[in-house]
Amino acid sequence: MSRMVHCGDVAIGGGAPVSIQSMTNVDTRDTDALVRQISELAEAGCQIVRCAIPDMEAAESFGRAKKLVRVPLVADIHFDYRLAIASIDAGADKIRINPGNIGSVDRVKAVVDKAKEHDIPIRVGVNSGSLQKDLIEKYGGVTADALAESGASMLKYIEDLGYDKLVVSIKSSNVRMNYDAHLKLKELTDAPIHIGITESGTPRNGELKSAIGIGALLLAGIGDTMRVSLTDDPVKEVLFARRILETAGLREKAIDVVSCPTCGRTEIDLIGLANEAEERLMPIAQKRADAGLRPLKIAVMGCAVNGPGESREADYGIAGGKGEGLVFSHGVILEKTDENRLVDRLIELVEADSEQKAK
Repeated sequence: MSRMVHCGDVAIGGGAPVSIQSMTNVDTRDTDALVRQISELAEAGCQIVRCAIPDMEAAESFGRAKKLVRVPLVADIHFDYRLAIASIDAGADKIRINPGNIGSVDRVKAVVDKAKEHDIPIRVGVNSGSLQKDLIEKYGGVTADALAESGASMLKYIEDLGYDKLVVSIKSSNVRMNYDAHLKLKELTDAPIHIGITESGTPRNGELKSAIGIGALLLAGIGDTMRVSLTDDPVKEVLFARRILETAGLREKAIDVVSCPTCGRTEIDLIGLANEAEERLMPIAQKRADAGLRPLKIAVMGCAVNGPGESREADYGIAGGKGEGLVFSHGVILEKTDENRLVDRLIELVEADSEQKAK
């Protein structure tokens, strides 16, 4: 088990639940826009938000935003150690640095001493695009061994300066290399590991790479905090990260929608019904999760004859065929209705359930 550190009130490692991170993509110097996006991310379920700090104006705006939001904030620093120090003084709950581009050991130590003074963790690490030249030469290119050694060496560098409240990350855009590197890193340290697939791309490609790459690591017991990196609105990163954790069995789905794959016996637009139901249930699921209500299983079936019986485990379900629709609960038919009303009735039942249980 990894050792535990805290980013604000969020525990990382030590058996704590895997936390979801994302990163703002608005200009950090625009405080209003920054606060607005941080709030949107937190509303979507983001537990830790990282912000780029390119200059002192950004560090000052970061400090102002910190006073206006509740979610822990991480300052992302490259090259200028003074930005790290200013961000910590401004209230950063964690900083992210690559010691290799901060400069001399004295400058890195100044950052470490400031983090120690404020008792906040440092996330160190590299990705496949910023691997040290000596490791590239040693391994003949960017490899899993090189990434793992790089991460371990970064940790040792900071630990030798007298600080061990650390998180490490070694991300690659190559899913297989990313997986192999993390298996090796896990054997080299007990520091909490931040996982993800770097530069994964647009949602179409990035979600696939992230689901496989992050999911495989989670199922292997690797990962204490995570980010899905997409070329898109960062809120979508958070929503997809939640889905990965739910699918991996590390978080309960507030509402789990199951549906049959259709066949030649299907006589309704099951694909349309399933997609509509899933879409309309999403905001209700978020409310149930926020209220701590028991998870629900919802079934959308294409056969009115067999659907209810095949879905006895479902709290609520719908099925239809030949212009007739059924609404059922745990295999028991509650009512018959027009197939065009099926999703409406399903939503009404789930909302009523949520309101009753919330009382």
